[in-house]
Amino acid sequence: MPVRGIRGATTVPQNTREAIIEATRELLQVMVEANGITPEDIASAWFTTTPDLNAEFPAVAARQMGWTFVPLMCSHEMDVPGSLRMCLRILLHVNTEKSPHDIRHVYLRGARVLRPDLDGTASCEPSAKE
Repeated sequence: MPVRGIRGATTVPQNTREAIIEATRELLQVMVEANGITPEDIASAWFTTTPDLNAEFPAVAARQMGWTFVPLMCSHEMDVPGSLRMCLRILLHVNTEKSPHDIRHVYLRGARVLRPDLDGTASCEPSAKE
């Protein structure tokens, strides 16, 4: 079974533990729902934040969601002048039979500007129930 990467990004309104966990949880839920995956499908997850987000590890949200056996890693993005601030990114490595064209990458909030080349099916907002 191939391993595919699923990308996601969002912005966080403030550098607090609560805001980082909430934004991470929201993004993970949308990524999982958009791609029909379960924690058992996930080989690993890599979380990055811009250097201005350091109040909590984003992986804490995944652990709170029950991702007990998924290997998780957190790091900071490069601090490129003029780049999007207060940004959280996730790369999920998922075991799936889906083709690369069937993967739905998710960009929420202010992070939608990161991939303007993707059509509207790649950027999605959480459902009303969330």
